Amino acid sequence: MSTEQTAVNVTITEPAQDYLADLLTKQDDVIGVRVFITQPGTPKAETCIAYCREGDMTDNDEVRDYPKFKAFFEGRSIPFLDDAFIDYSKDRMGGQLTIKAPNARLPRVDANSPLEDQVNYVLYNEVNPSLAAHGGEVSLQELTDDNFAILKFGGGCQGCGMVDVTLKEGVEKTLIEKVPGLAGVKDTTDHSNTENAYFK
Repeated sequence: MSTEQTAVNVTITEPAQDYLADLLTKQDDVIGVRVFITQPGTPKAETCIAYCREGDMTDNDEVRDYPKFKAFFEGRSIPFLDDAFIDYSKDRMGGQLTIKAPNARLPRVDANSPLEDQVNYVLYNEVNPSLAAHGGEVSLQELTDDNFAILKFGGGCQGCGMVDVTLKEGVEKTLIEKVPGLAGVKDTTDHSNTENAYFK
């Protein structure tokens, strides 16, 4: 079975290329496929392949020409796509595209990584293990233009009367210490819902 590899060490097998090329012929306004990872370097990382249209790609994307289509690899996902393997196999139901990205969830963050990746790294590797003792967790919802992290608390942290203390003295202190350039944190969680709260 022949394969094609990109400079980012992603393998797309010939059956997968044929399958993707066939899908693209059924679309009018696409210029190729885009490969990226949502929440890279965290336990919630998901590897995705989507249609790529004009305006979808960024300057950081790495482009690879395949015989029947172009593939755009998202710049920030490239370190996490290392050793990824995309294949297609036929079965009785028609067939299935499979994506294996063994490094998608591994933390690969340094001072040059996007601020969002740095915040996620600290949340998943330092903050959440502490909150887990109370059945809680916190996740990044968005990063504002002025570099504030909008956080959402869940589990035992939702409805917790101590969450303001946790947010300011614990989470914010840890994030600002570990992520230079972060201005602060804000909480979007509705703490009036105390159904799963650890403290009441």
